[in-house]
Amino acid sequence: MMVQPILIAGRNGQLARCLRELAAMRGLPVVALGRPELDLESRAGIDKLIASIAPSAIINAAAYTAVDQAESETAKAFSVNRDGAAALADIAWQMNIPLIHHSTDYVFDGSKPDAYDESDIPAPLNAYGASKLAGEAAVLAAHPLATVIRCSWLYSPYGSNFVRTMLRLCETQQTVRVVRDQHGNPTSAFDLADAVLRIAERSAMDDRRATAGIFHLAGQGETNWHDFAQVIFCERSRRGARIPALEAITTEEFPTAARRPRNSRLDSSKAERVFGIRLAPWRHALKACLEQLGETDAEGNRAGRRQRNAPLSDHARGQQAIASDL
Repeated sequence: MMVQPILIAGRNGQLARCLRELAAMRGLPVVALGRPELDLESRAGIDKLIASIAPSAIINAAAYTAVDQAESETAKAFSVNRDGAAALADIAWQMNIPLIHHSTDYVFDGSKPDAYDESDIPAPLNAYGASKLAGEAAVLAAHPLATVIRCSWLYSPYGSNFVRTMLRLCETQQTVRVVRDQHGNPTSAFDLADAVLRIAERSAMDDRRATAGIFHLAGQGETNWHDFAQVIFCERSRRGARIPALEAITTEEFPTAARRPRNSRLDSSKAERVFGIRLAPWRHALKACLEQLGETDAEGNRAGRRQRNAPLSDHARGQQAIASDL
């Protein structure tokens, strides 16, 4: 049983919020720091702050995730995703504690016909992916026993993500156009957070060499954005709510500043072999997410308290969230 708290870098993002919630349910002590307490663009003061917490492990769930904006803010993306991550890794190494760092499917270009495993050579298509790939290398250079986890198509009841966007568009649009030629593994942030906490506990107790390196962790099963939306709409319709028409489009019909990989599928078999962890099938996890969002109104006029308060309120913002896959 961990006595000292786990430090979560990041406080209000999807993964950080799920980590906090699950840790509280399990009685695990955690300290979650976001801005301004923990500014990953400035090393000054970070060492002293973390030393005062004396964590048993550090989970880095903080990142610059504005995929399109990163094309014009490349230096900022690298400052957070590479330099900030490296600073946390260096501190964790000096303190001799585990570090779990989160990365992305966007380190790949999507040209592989099958799911990507950890031995595949990354080739990011955009600045965000390049900054995350650089962060992976910097983290492992600073902390050779760190655990780096790549995930795909993260969603939850919190923040800006595809599921919440689709629910919002159900309320405001007659027709929703969604890309059909990009494929991936939808991943519940709650399922991922559960796995991360299990890995953190194991890393604190076992030989950390067994948990070191890069691992893929994504929801079981694959789909494309259009079919993902279709399942969301079907679940909403099954509950008696209205749904808009759904139109499939190509990537070329929805241009974005940053290029996206056509194939974001991740092979998570290594994580299953090493940790004994296999995330739930994405359809099952999606139902749990929709239930938590409160998608139960028979009139079709509610999307749950959290969804009604979501900041995405129009088609343009909705499509931006689809593109960003935050």
